Amino acid sequence: MDLAYLRAHPEHLPTFLTHQRIRETPVSGGDSCAASRLTLDDGHSVFAKTWPERAGRPVPEGFFAAEAAGLRWLRAAGTVAVPEVVVALPELLALDWVEPGEPSPGAAERFGRELAGMHRAGADAFGAEWAGFIGALPQDNTPDEGPWSDWFARRRLLPYLRRSVDGGALGAPEAALVEQVVARIGEFGGDEPPARVHGDLWPGNVLWGADDRAWLVDPAAHGGHRETDLAQLALFGGPPHLDRIMSAYQENWPLADGWRARVPLHQIHLLLVHTALFGATYRDAVTRAARAVLVGHGRATVDG
Repeated sequence: MDLAYLRAHPEHLPTFLTHQRIRETPVSGGDSCAASRLTLDDGHSVFAKTWPERAGRPVPEGFFAAEAAGLRWLRAAGTVAVPEVVVALPELLALDWVEPGEPSPGAAERFGRELAGMHRAGADAFGAEWAGFIGALPQDNTPDEGPWSDWFARRRLLPYLRRSVDGGALGAPEAALVEQVVARIGEFGGDEPPARVHGDLWPGNVLWGADDRAWLVDPAAHGGHRETDLAQLALFGGPPHLDRIMSAYQENWPLADGWRARVPLHQIHLLLVHTALFGATYRDAVTRAARAVLVGHGRATVDG
């Protein structure tokens, strides 16, 4: 099987894998999926993701279709490098292989400029035309006219707060803090029209390529707020050369006044996803973020 054949007959890929007709090398694929590098007969490589057997349940309906739709939508902006979708089937996803490289200051600056361009490409509404996932969790992408603050509270904060409380990852004090943020979210400013966002842009979803570019992978793409992408990028230590990324971004599309104070607000979404997925390990991070939002606006009233 070569790349031309694979493009013409993507439905044959599972059969070739089952019968070991393609050289397959396991690689890192993130928390939700099993991943491998497939080397085709013409020497071309693709990156393949499948739902792992250890998950103990079938692949969620629309899981890989959502990722494929998001990748294509981000790639259509023609700015940040995004791998091409080669195969999108219900049970697997295959992308053009990106040869890993080392982050450089120049690549970081280019990434900042291109990320601003991708965000500027915009979206018709908050949400998306496809059902969403973030990690292994469903994410409500029902198109919504906004305003952003109301949409973000209803569709990005409250659902994962409920999951986190129901799963025991967050207790009453932590939930009360997040509920204060939700109740007052309109006071924090920064509402903007929907941007074209990656949606899960923690540093692990930026792949530094051998071509001296930063590539976006594993999106939860939708129409959202550009500050959310940038706030997520700063989580968990941030990527290399974050200061250069941000400077280049600001030169191309300056952020609205007060954006620094809103960073923890935008981070709460992904932190709540982590408590919903991984439990109380991230409880303190949610508490710190919620407190930072409320203290930064003079409104913290709950001890936790």
